Amino acid sequence: MTGLLAAVLLLAGVGSSHAVVRIVDDRGGQIGNYVDKYQGLRSSGQQVIIDGLCASACTIVLGSVPDDKICVTSQAALGFHAAFDFGPHGGAIINHGATKMLYSMYPSRVQRWINQRGGLKSRMIYLRGKELMSMYHPCYLDAQAGHQAM
Repeated sequence: MTGLLAAVLLLAGVGSSHAVVRIVDDRGGQIGNYVDKYQGLRSSGQQVIIDGLCASACTIVLGSVPDDKICVTSQAALGFHAAFDFGPHGGAIINHGATKMLYSMYPSRVQRWINQRGGLKSRMIYLRGKELMSMYHPCYLDAQAGHQAM
């Protein structure tokens, strides 16, 4: 589970509806695993703080968790690329069907941003800084000061 969610943070004595999940350094993995995890996260009502790298399948969070439950810090960076499988000799081969599925999970504003950069390809493209902050709510981490990493 390394990299799926960097840390899960809870306010002491507060119910799960006020729990916070913090993504710090998640390089992605199998799409199906992320779909399953984020469906559970969506139904939990937890707030998601993206506070570092969220790349590849990690970015499915954007289409799985409601916008009002996602915030980004100035350190947040989203990395997008085409979905791929490993070929018989270990090389990466783009899976066009999985790439279409992945793309369809993103909100329209993220799809537009991806399209402006040529679409999902083998090369990673990063959404960060002012562009990312214009799409998602900023996190107010001072309000989260009581959180401890688990």
